[in-house]
Amino acid sequence: MTTYGTIPTSSSAVPSSKLEYISRAKERIKAGLGSRRPWRVMLDIHSIKLPSNFHEAVTRVRTNIAYFRMNYAMIVLFIIFLSLLWHPISLIVFIVMMATWLFLYFLRDEPLMVFSRTIDDRVVLIVLSVLTIVFLLLTDVTLNIVVSLLVGLVVVVGLHAAFRKTDDLFLDEEATGLMTGVAATPSSSST
Repeated sequence: MTTYGTIPTSSSAVPSSKLEYISRAKERIKAGLGSRRPWRVMLDIHSIKLPSNFHEAVTRVRTNIAYFRMNYAMIVLFIIFLSLLWHPISLIVFIVMMATWLFLYFLRDEPLMVFSRTIDDRVVLIVLSVLTIVFLLLTDVTLNIVVSLLVGLVVVVGLHAAFRKTDDLFLDEEATGLMTGVAATPSSSST
């Protein structure tokens, strides 16, 4: 009896599931990184303009942070990573936390559920930020973390968000509600 042309199901099931898992992970990475705001939109030199007053600067910061929040998070994490290059234990802790960031924040397709409750992206962002900082502070690199956070948040994110015009950005209702703390409801627009 010949078995040409038949495909054994028991031996190919394990590699198939591994390949399927890898292909799903690749798709999630592509979709996750593809859902970030385009870097060329964020870094458009023609969108840089000095705000006319303090209120306009604050409005720009709120809008830009809501629009580019994932880009800004990636920039701050990269700056922290660069500051830890000469501290191997801290770098290992940071890499573990980055993997946590990838799976819990950047590459999630569906909302995070804990005890049958949906966890908001803002809560995940805050909790992961605090945990990353606490774990890194436990590795005695306090000065590096403080300086890199100041550079990342104040210099890079703050200045970019204040100086980038928001005329060409179109926030959806959900992102607008993130920064104001008010959930957008369809019924409120009809009254």
